[in-house]
Amino acid sequence: MARPMPSFAKQQRLITPPTFLEYQGLRFLVFDAPSNNTLPIYLKEMEKYNVTDVVRACDATYSKGSLEAKGIHVHDWSFPDGAPPPTSIVEQWLRLVQERFGPNHANPQNNTIGVHCVAGLGRAPILVAIALIENGMPPLDSVMFIRSKRNGAINRKQLQYVETYKRRGKGKCIIM
Repeated sequence: MARPMPSFAKQQRLITPPTFLEYQGLRFLVFDAPSNNTLPIYLKEMEKYNVTDVVRACDATYSKGSLEAKGIHVHDWSFPDGAPPPTSIVEQWLRLVQERFGPNHANPQNNTIGVHCVAGLGRAPILVAIALIENGMPPLDSVMFIRSKRNGAINRKQLQYVETYKRRGKGKCIIM
């Protein structure tokens, strides 16, 4: 006779849930890379936070068709694991932040940008840190803020990048 399945095994859930970060009208959902099997769970989280865009900072691990069918734009901006983003990706990222949140980050629809890498601890958080710095948060405060919500985020090499990162403008997010 087969043993009954434990109740926790019947429910599909994520080992590491997405982390919602909000600061002065900027809204981000940081998570690890979904697979085609776990994508429906992530989609529920994305709908909950009104995610309009997903930035894949790693190689694709799922088909983007399900996201696009829900009106979510997918941006493939992969860069090496453990490294800071190249200038071209920083520029694209800041342009997206500016487009979604506007110059004053009024964000009346409460739009959120989803961003992920393999584990959601390096590449995705570093992009969020850049957006926070551009919005006026001191560099080390941006790391502390992210780590307070997502334990273990941002490695030593990325921390050094954040410490030396120079804002492109003063005050609100400025795009070249």
